[in-house]
This record gives sequence, structure tokens and C-alpha cells, in this order.
Amino acid sequence: MRLGDNAALPHEGAGRGECLKVDVLIVGAGAAGLMCAIAAGQRGRRVLVVDHANKAGKKILMSGGGRCNFTNLGTTPANYLSANPHFAKSALARYTPWDFIALVEKHRIAYHEKELGQLFCDDSSKQIVRMLLDECAAAGARVETGCGVRRVRKTDEGFGVLTAQGEVHAESLVVASGGLSIPSMGATGFGYELARQFGHAVLPTRAALVPLTLSGKHQERYQDLAGVALPVAEARVGRRGFRAGLLFTHRGLSGPSILQISSYWQPGDDLRLDLLPETDASGWLRGQRAARPAAELKTVLADALPKRLAHRLCELWFQSRPMRQYREAELDDIGRQLHDWPIVASGTEGYRTAEVTLGGVDTDGLSSGTMQSKLVPGLYFIGEVVDVTGWLGGYNFQWAWASGQAAGAVA
Repeated sequence: MRLGDNAALPHEGAGRGECLKVDVLIVGAGAAGLMCAIAAGQRGRRVLVVDHANKAGKKILMSGGGRCNFTNLGTTPANYLSANPHFAKSALARYTPWDFIALVEKHRIAYHEKELGQLFCDDSSKQIVRMLLDECAAAGARVETGCGVRRVRKTDEGFGVLTAQGEVHAESLVVASGGLSIPSMGATGFGYELARQFGHAVLPTRAALVPLTLSGKHQERYQDLAGVALPVAEARVGRRGFRAGLLFTHRGLSGPSILQISSYWQPGDDLRLDLLPETDASGWLRGQRAARPAAELKTVLADALPKRLAHRLCELWFQSRPMRQYREAELDDIGRQLHDWPIVASGTEGYRTAEVTLGGVDTDGLSSGTMQSKLVPGLYFIGEVVDVTGWLGGYNFQWAWASGQAAGAVA
């Protein structure tokens, strides 16, 4: 069926073969697109959402291990990366985590705070998608999946958009098509291509919130530690550091601390790990020498670190021997190394496993208050396609809700 067919999408005054006319066409049925549809629909606008994927909210469904980390109570503009760090302030201030929580509570979805302000569904991320679709339906916004966009042109009245199901004419066009992360779920560069078509600059993109890879001897030293985890470690690049869990993988390093720092790390950057960030390692080692002089260093370290990691450090770097044989200066040096361990990463796992895409549509060409293009009236960009990238922990969803609401309030 075509969009112009009354049986497919009923609309006033349309007959077979005619194009569908709407007030707002949103490309992308993800978090930002659905939120925008709700806001626009509630204003009485005729809204259509199209997406080439086979279902709405696919990234919502897989997020948070299937429980959707839907926002973060501590959200501030400082939790985002952008060439213009001030751009996100307006939208984030006008649609806060508490606004989205109110929507969640309205639909009686149980949730909990896991850590560091991160809110998750008690049950399933499917509840968030269902909530958004129900709100779209209540607002009269239509959502069509399996409906990709083939061509977009500017018209005197707005935009003519050729989709897989037919032609749509819209007064406003909202691009909520996401970034390049997780192509297996349908991610494409459509939004960037469309932005360039209409004269917008697109800043270089790269995978973010993504595991780091090692190569050569650096990988050989750690690859058989795959599965070893530290509950708390700090990963640092320059002055930026993140303290959270760390996981060794067959290809390199992962875990929350690594995913966080990956947004700041680039090939050639000096990456450092604090393996004992909550301990004065030097003081602790001196205390262990006094209390357990006959114990070997590898045994002592295994009390503070995973045993396999402790033994590997001693095999390759620390030359384990009884604690009484170490001078204080040697223990202080070992302590300093544990707090400033160098890791030579070669790259990342790429878009295949990246949670988000860094870079995107240059915010200089957009209104921070409405997300509307400064170059093309009626054209909007929201969510991940824009050069605003959040930290791990619900921040990217909050940007999706806030930017979607900003555009939907005026589109």
C-alpha cells in the first residue's frame, strides 16, 4: 500500500494516487523522533513518523541490558561533548529528567536508580517504547515502520518526501534518524547526507562509548585475561578521568570506565589506568610488608586485585618475591605504577558495538532553542544526528527527549 492510499493512511481529502499532506514529517522512530511526534501531536499538528526499520525504538529496546537506562538524575550540559558545549543548555533546561519521570509514572512503569543517578525500568525497556507509542496514538501522531526515505526536495509549501510507500508533502521536516552506531540495527548516514544536501556542515564522526582494542605485544600481554573484571578502576586521558568498572576482553578493554573514556580518547593519546583508585596503594603495601613479611607480592596483590591480573602484573613487571625483601622506595614505586598504569590502545571496536556516534550535524547551523535549521526554514535536526553526545548512563536518552520536545513544541 502507498501512503496516498486511504486504506493505508487515512487523511482528509486524499484519494488514490494523491500524495499525503501532513504538517510535520519526522524521519526516525527512535527516542527523539517519538518524543517530537508526541509534542507536535499534542499541539494539534498532523504528524507522521516514518522509519526504515521494522519496528520503532530499536535502540531503546536493547539499551540497559533490556531495561532501558532512560535518564540520569544528574544531567547537566557538562555531561555532553560538542564543538559548542553551550548548545545543549536550552533544551536540557526546558525538558528535565523530572519531566520524563513524570511521563513514566503516568504510565505506571516501575523504575529504580541503579547508581550515579541512572534510572532503569524494573521490568523491560519494552514498556518505554509502548509508552511512547501510546502517547503518539493519543496525540494523533501516526508511526509507520518499514518505510524508508528515498528522496527529499524543498518546495514552496515545505518539503516533498518520496518514501518507500509513496509521496508525502510536509510543512516541517524533522530529521531524527540517529547516527552510525550499531549498523546491524539499521543505523545509516542518512541524516548526515540530508544535512549536507541542504548546506549544513557535518563535523567528523567516530564511534563513542565503545570498547578499546589492543594489538601486537600489548594485546598478547592481556588477551588471556579476557573476562577478568575490576569493580572499580579509573581510566584517564589527560585531565579527563572516569571511575567505574573495567573488563578485560579478548581484543582489549571494556566496562563502563573504558566506554566513558573512549569518547575522549583518540589513537596516539596517552591512556592511563588507576587499578586501585580507592586505596593508597603505597601505604597499603608498606602495611602489608609489616603484617605479612613472608607473603609474596603476587599473593598480597591478589587480595586487592583479581588473582589472574595480580599474577600477570608480577610475571611481567614486578618480579614477585617475599614482602620483606622490598625496600620502602620499591613499594612506593609499585604503588605509583598501580595508580598510573599505561595502556597502549590501538583503536576501538568501531560502530559495530558503539552505543553512540560522536560528531554530526554542526550546531552552528541550528537554533539551540528549537533545533530548527538556520539555513532552511521548517527543517529540524534532533537526537544523535546532532553534534551533541552524552556520557554513558542515560544522558543520551535525556538529550533525545529534550531535543525532541524542543522541536516538537514549534514544528
